[in-house]
Amino acid sequence: MTSTTITAAEASLKANGRTFHWARRFLGDAMGQNAAQLYQFCRLLDDLADGDLPDGAARLTALRDHLNTNAPMNDPELSAFLPFIDRHNLPVEVILSLIDGLIMDQDVVALKTQEDLVRYGYHVAGTVGVLMCYILNCRDQEAYPYAIDLGIAMQLTNIARDVLEDAEMGRRYLPAEWVNGMSADAIKSAATTPDQAGINTVRSGVQHLLGLAEVYYNSAIHGLNYLPLRAHIAILIAARSYRQIGVQLARRGSPWHLGRQVTSTPTKAITSLAALPLMAHRFGAAPPHQAELHRPLHGLPFAARPDQTP
Repeated sequence: MTSTTITAAEASLKANGRTFHWARRFLGDAMGQNAAQLYQFCRLLDDLADGDLPDGAARLTALRDHLNTNAPMNDPELSAFLPFIDRHNLPVEVILSLIDGLIMDQDVVALKTQEDLVRYGYHVAGTVGVLMCYILNCRDQEAYPYAIDLGIAMQLTNIARDVLEDAEMGRRYLPAEWVNGMSADAIKSAATTPDQAGINTVRSGVQHLLGLAEVYYNSAIHGLNYLPLRAHIAILIAARSYRQIGVQLARRGSPWHLGRQVTSTPTKAITSLAALPLMAHRFGAAPPHQAELHRPLHGLPFAARPDQTP
């Protein structure tokens, strides 16, 4: 990794991932730089999916075809990450699943069920949890389901934070069964009219979402035992800091219609200190993973099998 590459990756993390930038300092230089570069790669894919960069859908498809069939790819920006993928032996099938999730965002997004939501969370964030295991020198197969759970939990927090922003982009990630089938346009209208009945319907969906996120956070915390010590501390802090967004949102009555919820630097510091006693989990055996949490993920790479017995 060149110094220019390191600088660009660190700048991307600092500008776009404040919670992860906060936690990154606990990883040390080498591991922290690799984590920052993984973040930069995932951020580039996300920007392509969101239309923030030209020809996003075509470029994502070209990368998918290259990784899947070695088809030619003439994209210097994406090609620059191929040596990184090879160097860390990142599982291609997981990257393909990530790209599949981002390609989903190119169409109208109107999830129907909780199972659809969990599956989406796997594609766009659970996959990143698995990739991060590789970056953090964790190759224990037992760790991957927990890493998927942490990615899903963080994605659910992200969705709860951005309900209005997503609706303005024509996306509704809250399952239809939670919000009486309200469309993205109806959600946007409820916030701007304002329509108190609509606001309350979506608020109920957000509260349901935050409750589901807690289930996945509570599972994920046990998997941190598999990480090296410094990585355990860093990911614990990142998880608890990101979870705090949902905690604040719930504490304030889930006012999704008032815009994005953020956490301040002092709040991150307090949350980080409060997380440290959870390191005590490191001195005990992790409980068996709750494979039922992965029932919607049947057949996806690295997901736990719902039929396996603890």
